[in-house]
Amino acid sequence: MNELAITVIGQDRPGIVADVAEVLAGLGANLTDSTMTRLRGHFAMTLVCSGPAVADVETALEPLTADGQLLATVRAVRSDGQASQAGEPYLMSVYGADRLGIVAAVTRVLAESGGSVTDLTTRLTGPLYVLIAEVELAPDVEEQVSARLAEVAARLDVEVTLRRSESDVL
Repeated sequence: MNELAITVIGQDRPGIVADVAEVLAGLGANLTDSTMTRLRGHFAMTLVCSGPAVADVETALEPLTADGQLLATVRAVRSDGQASQAGEPYLMSVYGADRLGIVAAVTRVLAESGGSVTDLTTRLTGPLYVLIAEVELAPDVEEQVSARLAEVAARLDVEVTLRRSESDVL
């Protein structure tokens, strides 16, 4: 069975998710992971599915990209099965005036401690910059990471919080 990573980006319009999902369902593709968002009027979707061959998916998506408003890429990826959790789940939030380097600085602190960002969203709302990230940290580094994040927050004049999050129950 093939496992594919598919990205679709372009000018937002109603129905893109339905169009892509219908194409994939018609090919017998099973959507296993997906994320979609709108970024300042631009649509962005990334998904992983299993089933059809790369060429079949590319051909089936061509009608959606023919007018040049959307770009779709399809690539085979190695199936690793269900990814194991690398650490304990935390939620990090950053609030403050917009300035260059916020994402780079706070994610560098996480990387230096062996932490992993599993989901990250940023928004600029007027002068306020907001970053929300789900991260995984080794159990023994929370205090060290919190202290380093406090240093970065002071340097950037932003508010950074890191708190343990409850695991999702499905």
